[in-house]
Amino acid sequence: MKARFSAVIQMHFLFRIPGYFPLAFDFPTQKAPILKVCQHWITTTPVLPLDEKVTVEVVGDCPKDSADVLRKWGCSDSDISKIFLRQPSLRNVYLAKLQSKLNLLRGLGLSSSDLVQIINCRPRFFSNRISRGFDERVEYLQALFGSKEVLLKAIVRNPSLLTYDLHDKIKPVIATYDEMGVSRKDLITMLLARPTVISRTSLNSEKLDYISKTGVSKDSKMYKYVVTLIAISRIETIHEKLANLEKFGFTEDEVWGLFGRSPLILTLSIDKIQRNMTFILGTMKLPAHVVLGRPFLLFSNLEAVIKPRVLLAGKIQEMGLVEQITGPIMFTALRMKEKRFVKAFVRCHPNDVADELMEFYSNAKGVKRLAESSKTTLHKGYPF
Repeated sequence: MKARFSAVIQMHFLFRIPGYFPLAFDFPTQKAPILKVCQHWITTTPVLPLDEKVTVEVVGDCPKDSADVLRKWGCSDSDISKIFLRQPSLRNVYLAKLQSKLNLLRGLGLSSSDLVQIINCRPRFFSNRISRGFDERVEYLQALFGSKEVLLKAIVRNPSLLTYDLHDKIKPVIATYDEMGVSRKDLITMLLARPTVISRTSLNSEKLDYISKTGVSKDSKMYKYVVTLIAISRIETIHEKLANLEKFGFTEDEVWGLFGRSPLILTLSIDKIQRNMTFILGTMKLPAHVVLGRPFLLFSNLEAVIKPRVLLAGKIQEMGLVEQITGPIMFTALRMKEKRFVKAFVRCHPNDVADELMEFYSNAKGVKRLAESSKTTLHKGYPF
């Protein structure tokens, strides 16, 4: 009898769906406490007579499977199919644990669409023990982000915020950025933009030296980007990207200065920089140092922007048209939005000429990179 009562008590702590799962003992008055047990547990595991001071009240039936649990939580059939497609093992998850974690998420104010994004981002999210230190972690994060709305946005962007250890992971990283002089407002911006800041941050004397070499002051708008991107990057990756630019004739100081003016270059792959620089030097016949003042040349898409527009400029020159794309105008043309570029350099001509130029331009954009379909992507973990 004692063992059976203990099992029922355990069920009380695991299940918390009003009207479906065992609820808490109710002590409204000095009357006998009421233990509410769902019909499912009465039919599958009969409850033996308990102490006469405890009254057992049978309520509605329980969800039959995880899909039923998600549906009762508020997910549509479309949401459920997306969740199961991303993480099929949730079909066989222990219902009590699933419901317990869903209740925690509901308490935060997360919706079913938020849940779909969370599972899409972190398929094994429900495999973590998010209930451990949950309230303390949420209280600290809400104080950090300043409002519940911003916190929910951050959680959807990085669900692991609910799984990180508060004292061993979150607080030490926040303290590190405080010591570096990154304001809380800037840090929140970076946490939203770079969800892995907390998990990847690592600063040592070598990285601190790199930050100082960029020459960016703490008052600069670029400072938060420089600090966070170097902090989450591997030392080996930084060395590789530095050496990659030095191959084109830049000095180490010039490269660090470039990183300081445009920190997001650290997020570009070595292959992309090599291909853009090769085209700038080989086809456009420009000196390498032109990118020091125009970093956008490294960010622009070679196949969709740079190459087609440069080829179109050659076509316009070959046809002897008035609107030439030469000199400084070339850099302006490369920075334009597509619609504005077409209007300024294609549709400005008579219809027959404009149609010919547009056809040429479209064909140039349709040329794919050689052997792109057979390219094998080498994954080296986190890209930085």
